[in-house]
Amino acid sequence: MVISLAVAIWIFWFLYKDVKMESLLEALQQASLFWIGMSILVSTFGFWLRAWRWKLLINADLHEKLSSGRAFCALMVGYLVNMLIPRAGEVARCGVLKRTDNLPVSKLLGTVILERSIDLLFMILVIFMAFVLEREIFLELSSDLVSLESIKLAISDYLPLLVGAIILIIIVIYWILKRYRDHGLVQKFQHFMRELIHGLRSVQRMDNRTGFWISSIGIWVIYYLMMYFIAKGIPSTANLSPSSVLMVMVMGSIGMVAPVQGGIGTFHALVAFILMTYGLAEEEGKIFAVIVHSSQVLIVLFTGVISLLAVAKIAVTSKPVEA
Repeated sequence: MVISLAVAIWIFWFLYKDVKMESLLEALQQASLFWIGMSILVSTFGFWLRAWRWKLLINADLHEKLSSGRAFCALMVGYLVNMLIPRAGEVARCGVLKRTDNLPVSKLLGTVILERSIDLLFMILVIFMAFVLEREIFLELSSDLVSLESIKLAISDYLPLLVGAIILIIIVIYWILKRYRDHGLVQKFQHFMRELIHGLRSVQRMDNRTGFWISSIGIWVIYYLMMYFIAKGIPSTANLSPSSVLMVMVMGSIGMVAPVQGGIGTFHALVAFILMTYGLAEEEGKIFAVIVHSSQVLIVLFTGVISLLAVAKIAVTSKPVEA
């Protein structure tokens, strides 16, 4: 946690040490509050849609259905925790529903892993779409940032070692489970894994599969609109084409995957870098990145704190619902 936070702060400081506060304030004064407000509004709806989609997975096995409101509160508490500890929010949101609705954490983790796997699939599709629409820029970036020869060399050197390590780990785990199958800890682990796999398969059992896949597409459409609206609202990026904004979104998404708190630093670096490729000044790219990221942080802080208070009240005043 401390190391990742230190790395995030260092990257952010290194990027913005030469950006004057006056330039940022001037850009904010020139920005359209209407478009930034639209971006915040549609982004907030995106968080709600993500919670609704998660609820569909959870409710696949529940007789007494979970409400969208409680799923939303748990999700936003998770995002709030991610601001402190990278990726810990995925576990935290499961813990919230364990506390408020007495749902098994292992099964909830299965739904979260499934949800994130589907997000990764759509991210790959979005990257492919950006490649089709912005092929020249994409190839230029790829040649600058990635060496195909070094990738081939790394694969030939380390792939056998990686495969061997995975096989060894599987053998060790199998031996432990076989040798100590009657031990209490092993039985708890086996139960945890059964619940986890059960959660992963929840997409096969849910009622509204169409809604699930439409919402999965909608989440990425909303992410694009969030970025597009802010681009329209800032004079330096107002003339970017829709496909250019898509490329900026792709770079921002990659930056958010980095194991640092809330993508701090990595998001800003990649977004500013791609905007410079499209002809913006370095300072303009950095200012755009900080405005986009700050709008998301404000949403998470505001809704996350309210959700945390709501969860605390629910946990105290309501009786847990048995799954």
